[in-house]
Amino acid sequence: MKKRKIIALICLGLGLACGAIGIYKYIEEKNAGKEYEKLQQEVVKEEPKPVEEPEPEPVSKVEIPIDFAALQQQNPDVYAWIQVPGTEVDYPILQSSNDNTYYLNHTIDGEEKKEGAIFTENYNTKTFEDPNTVIYGHDMKNGSMFQSIHKYMDRSFFDNNRDIVIYMPDQILHYKIFAAYLTDNKHLLMNYNFWSKDEYQQYLNSIFSMRDMNAFIDTSTEVTTEDKIITLSTCYAGISTQRYLVQAVLVSIEK
Repeated sequence: MKKRKIIALICLGLGLACGAIGIYKYIEEKNAGKEYEKLQQEVVKEEPKPVEEPEPEPVSKVEIPIDFAALQQQNPDVYAWIQVPGTEVDYPILQSSNDNTYYLNHTIDGEEKKEGAIFTENYNTKTFEDPNTVIYGHDMKNGSMFQSIHKYMDRSFFDNNRDIVIYMPDQILHYKIFAAYLTDNKHLLMNYNFWSKDEYQQYLNSIFSMRDMNAFIDTSTEVTTEDKIITLSTCYAGISTQRYLVQAVLVSIEK
């Protein structure tokens, strides 16, 4: 009997020992990797948060052949330069902020002279992003300013000289001429709201439906209300009630 008790105690002890070992292994497995998690927290650096750096100033990739810094030092009203290949038009474009008539009779140097300057009015922005930017220049007898755009009254010249280039400090705008014609002296920007799609379309329709011996219209060039156009405006033969217009549509931009 005594021997059986001893065996029972031994079995109980072994059972308790096995249970203890089982519990230890369970706890050990449950906690496995905990030290690595802690180690990772201690030695693995957090990914640095992205630092928001200011965007770099846009750098012009196109070479601008006009020294705008020098021009604007001479007169800060200079904001662009126009060239019409085949003509003598090769001038800065100016805009007065407070007097739309100033450059009718003032040069880039501020001298009061009959030839004035090539200019736009402040009805237009200086970005050429308006639907229609109107550029003015006198019809000078010596061939300067906008006198030479009258060459477009010759059909052959119109057909073979269709480019206008406008330089800005950071880009070059390329235009294709689609119309040249005599008209009255109506002030375009005061009589038409070109920001209205309907009114702009009506204006374009009036150009492309024009039937006049003195008008050359390229009907093969599509111009829509989504397009930006420029209008070169000058006098004609000293007649105060008439204007000669050459119009072109923006076709590409170099930046």
